[in-house]
Amino acid sequence: MKKLPGFTQDYLLSKATTLPDKTRLKRAVEPLCARHPGECGILALDNSLDAFAARYRLTEMAARTLDVQYYIWEDDMSGRLLFSVLLSAAKRGVHVRLLLDDNNTPGLDDTLRLLDSHPNIEVRLFNPFSFRTLRALGYLTDFARLNRRMHNKSYTADGVVTLVGGRNIGDAYFGAGEEPLFSDLDVMAIGPVVNDVANDFERYWRCSSVSTLQQVLSLSEQELTQRIELPESWYNDEITRRYLHKLETSQFMADLDRGTLPLIWAKTRLLSDDPSKGEGKAQRHSLLPQRLFDVMGSPTERIDIISAYFVPTRAGVAQLLNLVRKGVKIAILTNSLAANDVAVVHAGYARWRKKLLRYGVELYELKPTREHETAVHDRGLTGNSGSSLHAKTFSIDGSKVFIGSLNFDPRSTLLNTEMGFVIESETLATLIHKRFTQSQRDAAWQLRLDRWGRINWIDRQQEEEKVLKKEPATRFWQRVLVRLAAILPVEWLL
Repeated sequence: MKKLPGFTQDYLLSKATTLPDKTRLKRAVEPLCARHPGECGILALDNSLDAFAARYRLTEMAARTLDVQYYIWEDDMSGRLLFSVLLSAAKRGVHVRLLLDDNNTPGLDDTLRLLDSHPNIEVRLFNPFSFRTLRALGYLTDFARLNRRMHNKSYTADGVVTLVGGRNIGDAYFGAGEEPLFSDLDVMAIGPVVNDVANDFERYWRCSSVSTLQQVLSLSEQELTQRIELPESWYNDEITRRYLHKLETSQFMADLDRGTLPLIWAKTRLLSDDPSKGEGKAQRHSLLPQRLFDVMGSPTERIDIISAYFVPTRAGVAQLLNLVRKGVKIAILTNSLAANDVAVVHAGYARWRKKLLRYGVELYELKPTREHETAVHDRGLTGNSGSSLHAKTFSIDGSKVFIGSLNFDPRSTLLNTEMGFVIESETLATLIHKRFTQSQRDAAWQLRLDRWGRINWIDRQQEEEKVLKKEPATRFWQRVLVRLAAILPVEWLL
């Protein structure tokens, strides 16, 4: 059943006279951009609380449109808070478009139905599952399609401010619960690149891999006409109230209220996969990794890579070693086996460690959660030993930075759609390098080969170096599982 009125271009045009010509956000942004023609204002959001505060406050400030695109939206406190504030925005006349990958929506069908029934909200799903309950059956009957997912992440308000980066929506990404924190990085951007993100969202919104919610879930006449309310318990319990109070005291909120957000002005370019990648129809030369290296150029001095899932493959290792031979210093930070939330992916990385180390590539592995630590100890981009790395960023020669959703693995390269920004900024590159260096000392083990060619893990947090001979903080069965996974022909799926 089609919702009326449909959220179409004609509908938007018909509403244009009722929407403000210049929203509060646009009035704030335009003078700043006018002073920096051709550049974008970039704010790095490495702190988890600031990252949530940015999404929450921009949603509150939006007056015209909200375009929201995510791979994961958890049914937890932060997910529910953002659903609630999106609904509040719709009730005051903001047109909300919510595009979610369907792989991670189990348990959300009723909530999505409710949101979609509001005339100012439309929900669409990327590569949806036909079987809503036993989703595994879908993989048995339609694996080739369902194995391709939309990994993009963007949050755009009034077409003038956007958030792009590595974070999904969920407590683990925002330090909002008791779960270990996923240390990550987003950027808030204003300027010309926002229009590029808006156009890219439109491409995905209208692509053939995307279905309206009505095409996937039936809506009754009662649902279309009922008073649309989310449960009060979603935002009125004690834990949620405490978290909302923390938001008001966040650095982002303070800087925003004072008008002192520390924006970095730089040339910024959006790179995004063609949505046809979701059908396996994208041309190889159009894939984001290939275009990314074309835009970033060949490094001559240094590469810092931060990737939650690092599966370089034989071809990737060859490229890295070729750079080393040319004198380029390469340092890589990824999750240790103990910190990795997808242990089988670790096998695709572990098999290449010795070769990379032999040729001089520096490898660092993030330490895992300690039982007494929780997400409240967030220290930023690369976290601490109370977190799991989820960031995807790298910098070249201290001058260019990529921040986005792209992991360095075959799945990101060949299967999932990805997006991110290339930012030409020595200031931002220096910030990334500083945080990277800090993490090497405080939150990661450095890997070295001993004289017998065996991997040692070096812990430098103590006054003296501590040398560990086995995968730290792991059990025997975990190490066996990784060894078994390493011999299976599944690297292309990782």
